[in-house]
Amino acid sequence: MTENSTKLRSQQWFDNPDNPGMTALYIERYLNFGITREELQSGKPIIGIAQTGSDLSPCNRHHIELAKRTRDGIIAAGGICFEFPVHPIQETGRRPTAALDRNLAYLGLVEVLHGYPLDGVVLTIGCDKTTPALLMAAATVDIPAIALSVGPMLNGWHKGKRAGSGTVIWDARQELATGAIDYPEFMDIASAAAPSVGYCNTMGTASTMNSLAEALGMQLPGGATIPAPYRERGQISYETGKRIVAMVNEDLKPSDIMTRESFENAIVVNSAIGGSTNAPIHLIAVAAHLGIDLTNADWQKHGHSTPLLCNVQPAGEYLGEDFHRAGGIPGVFAELIGAGALPHPNALCVTGTSMGEAYAGASVSNADVIYPYAAPLKPAAGFIELTGNLFDSAIMKTSVISEHFRARYLSNPDDMNAFEGRAIVFDGPEDYHARLDDPSLNIDDSCILVMRGAGPIGHPGGAEVVNMQPPTELIRQGISELPCIGDGRQSGTSGSPSILNASPEAAAMGGLALVVTGDNIRVDLNKGSADILISKDELAKRRADLEAAGGYPYPAHQTPWQEIQRGMIEQFDKGMVLKPAVKYQKVVSKHRVPRDNH
Repeated sequence: MTENSTKLRSQQWFDNPDNPGMTALYIERYLNFGITREELQSGKPIIGIAQTGSDLSPCNRHHIELAKRTRDGIIAAGGICFEFPVHPIQETGRRPTAALDRNLAYLGLVEVLHGYPLDGVVLTIGCDKTTPALLMAAATVDIPAIALSVGPMLNGWHKGKRAGSGTVIWDARQELATGAIDYPEFMDIASAAAPSVGYCNTMGTASTMNSLAEALGMQLPGGATIPAPYRERGQISYETGKRIVAMVNEDLKPSDIMTRESFENAIVVNSAIGGSTNAPIHLIAVAAHLGIDLTNADWQKHGHSTPLLCNVQPAGEYLGEDFHRAGGIPGVFAELIGAGALPHPNALCVTGTSMGEAYAGASVSNADVIYPYAAPLKPAAGFIELTGNLFDSAIMKTSVISEHFRARYLSNPDDMNAFEGRAIVFDGPEDYHARLDDPSLNIDDSCILVMRGAGPIGHPGGAEVVNMQPPTELIRQGISELPCIGDGRQSGTSGSPSILNASPEAAAMGGLALVVTGDNIRVDLNKGSADILISKDELAKRRADLEAAGGYPYPAHQTPWQEIQRGMIEQFDKGMVLKPAVKYQKVVSKHRVPRDNH
């Protein structure tokens, strides 16, 4: 049996009579936990379950249970299951930021998918960075793959009101700052937002990325929004296990599903659901590993005109359980397809059919949660890309621009959708927390808060620290939000209309490195611009002075991985990918199996 004559990659390990010595070496050790030689040499596909659940990853921990049903589905469809761990990435637990580990988990999974006897894989996704990490790896190796969400938590409640994960904390911290609540009550409010297994029940980055994995066609229809404890979550785990075996037999791969058209569909869905500002970073990264050039400009071009349909926190009122009951992502597809607003209904899905066919029977059952396309919650609710002397590219989420913010900053009849303000500059979150209430800064409602040193190099990894609240005195006066600009990210659960993900960051000598407190900054949403209002000569002088001083300072490396990643990382607008990694595409089509190990 030669490599070219075998249908399955796993047969090159376990059933290759042309190389009995190596076959014997590969197969004998896999027998030691009870699997039989008959099974391994049966010609059945071997399916991996890339397990992201662990005690360190509470948002994904339920996958430990769901994997049992996935196994049942794989076996029922005639496959053999190998479950293996993925490097943990927990958004709320990992310091200095979980974004530091997205690429690390990606690298590890690439090596597993290519270097072990796997014919297909179930990607167990959930918490923010697990979804892009696993999709990136599947895209790189390009063996048949299907994603399975762990599902959002049930609705949280506090004193009769919905308590959305993350969102309720950002609101409550202002009450804590003014003394309206004390520390124990603050902790009670936060705890109320996490009532069950699963990831954020708001439309934060986790719900967004799981929704977009479905929008890309990489999940079974309806798979993104089923709450983690629901029986349907176990049922779709079983169906996912069955489907991946069929995908191996059909040779249906990530590159067949995640096409340019699929990404444009996902951009439109992101706008319709009020998705996270972290989505561009991650989808740009996934696309890059497929050789697809996706940019922030594409997010504005294809997504800005799409209306907000989903009345889900932080852009709306309801939570994930409500969203699922109202129709979930299938309901959103029903509205978009019905209005002719989905760009590419013929894009392929893991079902082996088009998206239009896969969602043909979908509907909305609660128009208070998923609004009709013809009467949306907000019109033109996608991202705006901004450029200027502060950065080459940054984004602003328009669906969370509040009436208060719009009235105060974007409603000057002589200068609509634009504002100017005095910069208050903070070098990292520690500086912000230490000096926000310093009276010498004279922060008022005409100021713009600037956070720098928070990007992929500077933090490192890119931290969710740009959603800055005003000083306590302003909050007491009823000013709950100020314009914010930063080279870091912010939580997808935040409702702040900040200007985020500024690229290049200060640590890469982007324009934010040159701002000083007291500078005037102008932001014009009509033009998509953000600039320091100083002369080109002054800007050049500041740059020369900073370069002469050794550049923008940032913290020393604390671990080997921090140094390795900092040395090869792209900026947010390029997906924060590892520069050498994107040249490795469709690895299995070029190198079906690696060299023998003995």
